[in-house]
Amino acid sequence: QVQLVESGGDLVQAGGSLRLSCAASGSIFSINTMGWYRQAPGKQRELVATITRGGSTSYGDSVKGRFTISRDNAKNTVYLQMNSLKPEDTAVYYCNIKTAMYEYWGQGTQVTVSS
Repeated sequence: QVQLVESGGDLVQAGGSLRLSCAASGSIFSINTMGWYRQAPGKQRELVATITRGGSTSYGDSVKGRFTISRDNAKNTVYLQMNSLKPEDTAVYYCNIKTAMYEYWGQGTQVTVSS
């Protein structure tokens, strides 16, 4: 059984910052890619950022230059530092991890940015 525990979602004013964390535990032998996705009301889930085991990163166009993804392989934890937040960043943020054989999702953490 694999569990992903997300934390850090909150209500913040536009221009503010938040840091999301996602810790994976359970029967995980080797995590390849870790990432964050988000889903706003009435919209499809979209990529926010991903990071490989080696540290290569990719970002959705709307967050480039504002968000930074990082990971601690020893702790099986991925982080998302979000700066210069905008109201359009409001969404449920989901942690995602991929191993060689499986993919896992967290339950989501709400981020709300007020104008």
